[in-house]
Amino acid sequence: MNSHPPELVLVGSNATRLWGLSVDERARRMADKLGIHVSQDVHGVDPALLVSRDFVFDPVWLKELAGRPGQVLTKDGRAVIAHCRDAAERRLVAEAMQGGERSRTDTGMTLVAHEQADAKVNDELRKREQPFLLRLEPGTVRAAERASYFGAYKGVADLLTKYLWPEWALVLTRLAAGLGVSPNVVSLIGALLCVIATILFWLGQYWAGMAAGLGFMVLDTVDGKLARVTVTASKLGELLDHGVDLIHPPFWWWAWAVGLSAYGLPLDPQTQWAVLAVIIIGYVVQRMIEGAFIALFGMHIHVWRKLDSRFRLITARRNPNMVILFASMLVGRPDLGLIAVAWCTGLSCLFHLVRLFQAMLVRARRTAIQSWLG
Repeated sequence: MNSHPPELVLVGSNATRLWGLSVDERARRMADKLGIHVSQDVHGVDPALLVSRDFVFDPVWLKELAGRPGQVLTKDGRAVIAHCRDAAERRLVAEAMQGGERSRTDTGMTLVAHEQADAKVNDELRKREQPFLLRLEPGTVRAAERASYFGAYKGVADLLTKYLWPEWALVLTRLAAGLGVSPNVVSLIGALLCVIATILFWLGQYWAGMAAGLGFMVLDTVDGKLARVTVTASKLGELLDHGVDLIHPPFWWWAWAVGLSAYGLPLDPQTQWAVLAVIIIGYVVQRMIEGAFIALFGMHIHVWRKLDSRFRLITARRNPNMVILFASMLVGRPDLGLIAVAWCTGLSCLFHLVRLFQAMLVRARRTAIQSWLG
């Protein structure tokens, strides 16, 4: 048996583009992420991942098949990705792909039908679902883009990210991809809006600040989705995205408190310091609890039980806090909004602290800590 790692070979032809990318460029980027060499030699003798250009699929499938020699992923009976072990298997699969034929069952290879494949847990995106696989042709591009976009969307998130942003961010992701804008540029534009929002909050210009903040929050979704659907995620991009996410919230709440004077509803000094202390310390402690849970149990606290995933919808993070502050502005009381954020932060921190200790007690009884997602 040849011990060489599989190379990737594209079979057939297809001029249809997805997210502005050719089939070949998208496949090359996926292969690069996995450290797989791309070859043009369909009739080679080394182990190879033969991929049909007629289909588009979640990168998860390429990673799965790379570790499954002798298996063929099919759609409607046709081979989409095949991990061929030798020249004979490469020849049979290539002939079937090029001829548009249904995969044969007498080749000694194991056929895995996408229609019957089990849902898979994606730890990074905190969800359990079946990765997408669709035929790629001009009439299916919109459906394929939508499938790949939602395939890159987190399953456990706050209520705005989960229910309000998706369609807005899909439009902006399509626009950015069509213009060739990189995810890092989207992140930088978002970061600029984040700074502008902070300044406006400081000046008591809350409505304008929330408008800038809204732009930032939506772009905070767009950059990550754009990186995933165009297969351009990078360490620098993740650092920029997560770094801004982690650092800016305390500055927003501090600026909001300072801006109350300019707005005409200042908190007395003792109340202001108490409120900011609860919000900022609570934010840091909650992040530490989440980090401790990952360190102790190898997963996010938000996916332990269904209760934790549901609480993530409203846990005291930036987006739910902004819903509270928006509601307070509707009644002209941004001061009460900030106090409400402090209460929610304290309660959220307490909830997560209790959940951490409950998980520790469960493990102490020698019971495994497992995610409800599977």
